[in-house]
Amino acid sequence: MIRYEKDITPEEYLELRRQVGWMEFPLEEAKNCIENAYMITCVRNEEGRCIGVVRLLWDGGYVAFLSDVIVDPAYQRQGIGRTLVEAVMNRIKEDSKPGYKVKLNLNSAKGKEPFYEKLGFKIRPNEEAGAGMDQWLL
Repeated sequence: MIRYEKDITPEEYLELRRQVGWMEFPLEEAKNCIENAYMITCVRNEEGRCIGVVRLLWDGGYVAFLSDVIVDPAYQRQGIGRTLVEAVMNRIKEDSKPGYKVKLNLNSAKGKEPFYEKLGFKIRPNEEAGAGMDQWLL
């Protein structure tokens, strides 16, 4: 049975990143990612091994950032990613005050855009917004 929990270790987080081929960084930095997230959810399989994670970065204002939707490749296409993203959306709705507006942003991994489109996200650029941009500083 799959369980959704609020705790993940920095080692588990880095291992999930490795499994999907994402950039590695120091353990201390991974610890900061976990400790400073507004919300983090870890998915565990029957044996208790971490097989997925999502992080929400949000200061309570009008912009939130969906980060690190990661699911172990062996467990993909089972609805885990959808459940993680929906949990983030629900948390924002629950924690927002009446009348608040919140724009949830993300940077999709290449080729994963259709997954997010099914959840209501819009590809950029579009009629309303330019392309998303980023840069690595170090």
